[in-house]
Amino acid sequence: MNIEAYGRTDVGPVRDNNEDSLLLDTEMGVFVVADGMGGHAGGEVASEMAVNAVHSVLIGQTDPDETQLVAPDTLASTDQIMAERLRYAMNQASIQIRKESEERPETRGMGTTVVAIVVDGRNAYIAHVGDSRAYLLRGGELTRLTRDHTVVQQEIDAGRLTPELARLLPHRNLLTQSVGYHGPVEPDTSHHEVQGGDVFMMCTDGLTDVLDDDRIAELMRGAAVEDLCDVLVDAALENGTQDNVTVAVVGT
Repeated sequence: MNIEAYGRTDVGPVRDNNEDSLLLDTEMGVFVVADGMGGHAGGEVASEMAVNAVHSVLIGQTDPDETQLVAPDTLASTDQIMAERLRYAMNQASIQIRKESEERPETRGMGTTVVAIVVDGRNAYIAHVGDSRAYLLRGGELTRLTRDHTVVQQEIDAGRLTPELARLLPHRNLLTQSVGYHGPVEPDTSHHEVQGGDVFMMCTDGLTDVLDDDRIAELMRGAAVEDLCDVLVDAALENGTQDNVTVAVVGT
């Protein structure tokens, strides 16, 4: 299956530096987006370290011992193996970021969100930590594939807060998990069968803070795959985002 991928990141109208990072490897089918935070320039350090560490693990030719999910005499499914490799990759990134933070006081407390997609033939494997998101546009219908790791999302899940009200809260981006800052992480993982014409989209909260899912779907339905990153980032800027904005799309 042919894969095409595009990405764009923008510092936005307020920040002096861009703490988002993205990595697109169409040859290996690995795509990663991260949104860093913390310390003087710590956010951009953490996000860049994360995308590189995750990529390095996922393109490795051998499974590290730490990813042995089951006993040696037990056959693990491909889904289990990929989920464990993604978990291991994100925890390796977390270890590296924490080590760097300890060695460089100016980056103390840095961390990052991470969302990763691995496309292998007709299978897509997704993992995320934090509130950067992954979506799937199929047949004109947009589906969110990730659930934010935030305090506000916990309140929504518990029925104490509506999604509409949550968008107005100043602490809506307070994370319950991040790579690096929170130490060991438990990413959410999922597997999806890929169909021709599918478009996967990954983004940081600089997009979703100002555009709801309905608006994102409308914009994605009206643009060619190669134009989607520009369309979405420009819309976020026009709608007053206060953050860095990063969008990556993978078309099949």
